[in-house]
Amino acid sequence: MNTAQKGAYIAPSELPLNADGSVYHLRLQPEQLADRIILVGDPGRVPEVSGHFDEVTFKVRNRELLTHTGRLNGRGISVISTGMGTDNIDIVLTELDALVNVDLRERVAKPIHKSLELIRIGTSGSLRHDYPLGGFCAATHGLGLDGLLNYYAADESVFDRELERTIRAHVGWPERLAAPYVVPCSDDLMQRIGYDMYQGVTATAPGFFGPQGRVVRLPNTVAMQNDRLASFDDGRHKIANLEMETAALYGLGRSLGHKALTVCLLIANRADKTFSEDYHPRMQELIETVLQRFTR
Repeated sequence: MNTAQKGAYIAPSELPLNADGSVYHLRLQPEQLADRIILVGDPGRVPEVSGHFDEVTFKVRNRELLTHTGRLNGRGISVISTGMGTDNIDIVLTELDALVNVDLRERVAKPIHKSLELIRIGTSGSLRHDYPLGGFCAATHGLGLDGLLNYYAADESVFDRELERTIRAHVGWPERLAAPYVVPCSDDLMQRIGYDMYQGVTATAPGFFGPQGRVVRLPNTVAMQNDRLASFDDGRHKIANLEMETAALYGLGRSLGHKALTVCLLIANRADKTFSEDYHPRMQELIETVLQRFTR
């Protein structure tokens, strides 16, 4: 974990707070957050998750960022919507970490670090014929095509540079695009949550259309990008799916000393050109599965 110098003052311009002392975007105060956190993109999915709680004790919303905190199976748990994209993950992860590891009144890092457990429940498109619609996929690594972690002086131990180089060479990644990065998931959370799911590297794109290999009116910089990603196999790793948040979650989470795992429902198969029109029953199954494993 490579963080700013402990004891250094964090100016209001660098970490804005609201008048009530809550962090600027999430509008949360430390006592309103549980140590176990479910992250979803869509704010409409927050009540779908919290509806399974034994009780909900706190709710707050600011723009697309909605938080419900409560208890399930005797444990505190929060569910937070991040909105779409790695830029939103940058905001949410930074503010979540500040809530537990910064003295917001004195504006300095706390002397004792606290680690959060973060599980993203999302949807994504499978890149492989053998990862079917309706499957649950747990991300062993996040492959960042977005470039977010390149803006942070993260410790090298955060990354899997060997896998990064191998994937980059296989795809033939152009220099004009952001340099890809690869970050592994939390082994502990994988063993507790994703042990019996489809597993693979999850590629994270900075957009939905061109960055995910879709062609509407403009051609792609990397021709046949998804085919190149799907064909990667070094004997230990395969690239399973494509979405818009995981690599940033893994990179920032690991850099800040938190555990993170993404589990996605595969609602499209890019290899087969198919899409699931009614995936909501399977999403409910995924939510229930994750919540029970997360809180037992």
